[in-house]
Amino acid sequence: MPWCEPCARYWAPSAMRADGACPSCGAVPAQAEASGRPRRGTITGDTLDLRSLARSGEPGSERVPGHFTLLMVLLVAYLGWRVVDLFV
Repeated sequence: MPWCEPCARYWAPSAMRADGACPSCGAVPAQAEASGRPRRGTITGDTLDLRSLARSGEPGSERVPGHFTLLMVLLVAYLGWRVVDLFV
């Protein structure tokens, strides 16, 4: 997301002008990739590649978090108990 220092706000890439300038003040904002590293070039709606941003995570970041797995196990156990309780 481009950060405009004079305006003190983030802008969506699709909200930027065609040349990559801030829509309110006209300054070219600082830009970074999803990982936080500086990005070369300007981010606009045409140059934004969501697939490359999705692939740019660290190795192993596409795994399901452990707390989500625990939540699903507990949900299945609870619903299983409710079915048993229905017939008992």
